[in-house]
Amino acid sequence: MTSTTLRSVFVLALLPLSAHLSAIPVDARASTIPEGARELAADSLWRRLPRPVRDSDYYDRGNPRPAKVELGRLLFFDKILSGNQNTSCATCHHSLTDTGDGLSLGIGEGARGLAVTRDTGSGGDAVHERVPRNAPPVFNLGARQFWRMFHDGRVEADASQPSGFRSPAGDDLPLDLENVLAAQAMFPVTSGTEMAGQGTENEVAIAAAAGDLPAVWELLADRLGAIPIYLELFQMAFDDVESAEDITYSRAANAIAAFENKSWRSDNSPFDRFLRREHAAMSLKAKRGMKLFYGRARCADCHSGKFQTDHEFHALAMPQIGPGKGDGGSGLEDFGRERVTGDPDARYTFRTPSLRNVTQTGPWGHAGAYDNLREMVKHMLNPIAGLYSYDPDQAVLPYRSDLAELDFQVLEDASAMSAIEEACELEPRTLSERQIDDLMDFLWALTDPQSVDLRVDVPASVPSGLTLAE
Repeated sequence: MTSTTLRSVFVLALLPLSAHLSAIPVDARASTIPEGARELAADSLWRRLPRPVRDSDYYDRGNPRPAKVELGRLLFFDKILSGNQNTSCATCHHSLTDTGDGLSLGIGEGARGLAVTRDTGSGGDAVHERVPRNAPPVFNLGARQFWRMFHDGRVEADASQPSGFRSPAGDDLPLDLENVLAAQAMFPVTSGTEMAGQGTENEVAIAAAAGDLPAVWELLADRLGAIPIYLELFQMAFDDVESAEDITYSRAANAIAAFENKSWRSDNSPFDRFLRREHAAMSLKAKRGMKLFYGRARCADCHSGKFQTDHEFHALAMPQIGPGKGDGGSGLEDFGRERVTGDPDARYTFRTPSLRNVTQTGPWGHAGAYDNLREMVKHMLNPIAGLYSYDPDQAVLPYRSDLAELDFQVLEDASAMSAIEEACELEPRTLSERQIDDLMDFLWALTDPQSVDLRVDVPASVPSGLTLAE
């Protein structure tokens, strides 16, 4: 044995078992782990890593009908789907802002501008309130594992329902929705704050205010059917559309879902490539962070699976900012999943978000309380301390004095803060600053480079002739 070989053996002998494992291909572990170490390895990090993402994980294997994708793309960016024809899906989920809007809480119907430049409107068109929850990113929602939508999971797959989905629409939900992502697309257009409009200012707003969701969907379908280019696009996308009368909003929702599924699939991050045996795809620091994520830091207790989410609901003592959902004595709280289930034990619980492209999708939290990802990570390590030391300067909220009066009232309500604290599920965990650095490097390794620049998704124009999201 040469001196170089002896030196290599000596160095390897000093490394912990996990360091040896980081160099072992996934499918070769059983055969290459030294005799006597296999039992230890069976309980190691590697058993907790997810399997690589595959085409079969997505609806239509991630490759929907091109004509349907193009129709969905145009619908997504077209303001024709809003009551006052001034807001589109892309207003809060734009390609230029990584399928979000860059704000803690969205500013929907009545405002002007895109992302952090968006104002609160003016005069009679001014917004009535902020959207109560952060606009969640749309990456990978075309994967079959995503069976619940919205922060409170109020739209979810349920085979016991006539439509196949449980939702606020109940039995009014159409029967031809192709997946839960399409079911989700049925609802923003029915929200007065988001897209429908307020009070009696348009017929869509009137129907939405009355809770007549089928009327909202029919009115929007009639608009689309009156536009010749849309009729042609629907005919190309759906074999059973022959005339304008065959256009329904549920078909529009299916097309929007096809666009999101195709365009915002994101599974080529360094972590993905690492799982596919490109072991040099991740840096040493990112690998150390991965071991923390799936080990001592216990992030994977909730952020599990291929997309780093268990799709369940947890109470994490997140700061409540903004107008809330009308809950609590002040009416400014948000009881989260309890609003859907009626179960008091679900109070302040919210759906675990996927962490894919997490470095690109702030602000973070159901109310977008954190604009700094490292501070968000520190909150998760010690939620109660994070709740009481929260810095309101983290919030990204277009200013208007009457809205600002409400933004932080819950943080000043001792009773509400105590209730949020009491509901928290997480125990504090301690990491050094260097370990947090490593964990941050792993979160960066969840970013797909192809998802950073999404300008190609934005159409030059839309069939309605209306201006694009602004």
